[in-house]
Amino acid sequence: MNKTLITLAVLAAVGAASGAVLLYSGAINVAADEPHHPLTYRLLEFARERSIAVRASEIKPPVDLTNPERGRRGSGNYDAMCVGCHLSPEAEDSEIRKGLYPTPPKLTVKPEAALDPQFAQARQFWIIKHGIKASGMPAWSKGGMEDEAIWDLVAFLQRLPGLTATDYTALVASSEGHSHGGLDAHDAHGDPAKDEPVPPVAVEKKGHTHPPGFKHTH
Repeated sequence: MNKTLITLAVLAAVGAASGAVLLYSGAINVAADEPHHPLTYRLLEFARERSIAVRASEIKPPVDLTNPERGRRGSGNYDAMCVGCHLSPEAEDSEIRKGLYPTPPKLTVKPEAALDPQFAQARQFWIIKHGIKASGMPAWSKGGMEDEAIWDLVAFLQRLPGLTATDYTALVASSEGHSHGGLDAHDAHGDPAKDEPVPPVAVEKKGHTHPPGFKHTH
């Protein structure tokens, strides 16, 4: 028994030392234009999806994600924050997307994987809010984006695969542009039985806004 433990300890020490030498030598190429070994990629992909699935499983999407107003508001943020990596309708690629690894998903087409719709929405919300390490996907909540604005963006993503380039341009033009603050006030439809509108509630708006079609320059 003692010999077995000693052997395992020696193997572990040798493995740790070999790993340290490998890291220190710079043999691992971190260049974005040098893809992972297929097995490494699959392992990282599996770890990513399990991590997201566990954390997004308790998220409940709002019941009004199909409200066109949500999609309209979300379109402005998509155009300002996401289109460079995830593209607009009829765009084949972009300068930044070509240089990113892993390549960001093209959100203008329906994904091949058939996910439960509510889970797919919760997954998108979690990714937008928290980002993904070492992928180029930022945690937009760290930049001041509120949950309501993130859900607006998720609502837009449900519509995006069915839009033409003309539809997309018109929708972005109708939005408030780049707005991190989410809703100034929730949609107030009033009481249908009384047909009386509810006055909007003033809510302090955080973040910042830009006009439709605004692009950050560097």
